[in-house]
Amino acid sequence: MGRWKNTMRAGALAILSYVVCAAVLAQSPQEAAPTSSVEPKPGPAITSVPQKMTYTVPAGTKVLLQLRSSVNTRSAKPGDGVYLVSTFPVVVGNRVMIPVGVYVQGVVDRVQRAGHVHGKAELDMHFTSIIFPNGTVVEIPGMVNSLPGAKKQDVKDDGEGTIEQDGDKGRNAGKVAEVAIPVGGTIGSIAGLNSDHPLAGGIAGLGAGAAAAGLVTLFTRGADVNIETGTQVEMVLQRPLLLEETNLLEAPGVTLQPAASQPRPISKPERAHVLCPPGGLGCN
Repeated sequence: MGRWKNTMRAGALAILSYVVCAAVLAQSPQEAAPTSSVEPKPGPAITSVPQKMTYTVPAGTKVLLQLRSSVNTRSAKPGDGVYLVSTFPVVVGNRVMIPVGVYVQGVVDRVQRAGHVHGKAELDMHFTSIIFPNGTVVEIPGMVNSLPGAKKQDVKDDGEGTIEQDGDKGRNAGKVAEVAIPVGGTIGSIAGLNSDHPLAGGIAGLGAGAAAAGLVTLFTRGADVNIETGTQVEMVLQRPLLLEETNLLEAPGVTLQPAASQPRPISKPERAHVLCPPGGLGCN
């Protein structure tokens, strides 16, 4: 009986100890959950890109140029380059868009020489790029509008800016006649002397010379288009020309004076004196 009581007392003490421990744990503050100490990295800063200032030279604007390389239908062929420079500024609003001294490059598109009987010499070319004094390059949509001051060339109103040479086969035929008629008359006179009829022979010779001049004309081409260096060429823009602020900046000063350390030019070598036997080839 005493043993059972001791067992009951031990069990009650165990239960009481469990209850006390649970109560103490319930009343103790809970530890806070650990937080990350890594801060988020800031994203890249968004900066606004400034827009480029653009200027428009409207379609139909005319630019006066001067040819720096001659063009001739006798020697030119499609694909050949044409080189010019502006001689008068182009102003839009209150600002110069194309100053004097701007280089312009073009290309030959078509070459047609004059025929023997019909047809005049023709030349087609268009402009491809413009080079500003500061070195920037812009493509241009331009064609030939006129040749101011030209006396022997015209620009056809065909939408292509075709340059046509004036016909002068009459002048060429006259030059041929200047040679053929006197020669024919002389030959006829000589023949007339042999037949004791010099006057009749001379008249017949003149007719033969005139006929010869006509035959020679059939084999003579008309004049070629010949645009000499320095000729004024007016370009017209077929579409608007867009320029940026960088194109209109002034060119930095450039000096063309050689540096002090510039090497001196090499002199032309003298001819070596060769000793050889008298009468030998290549000896003085």
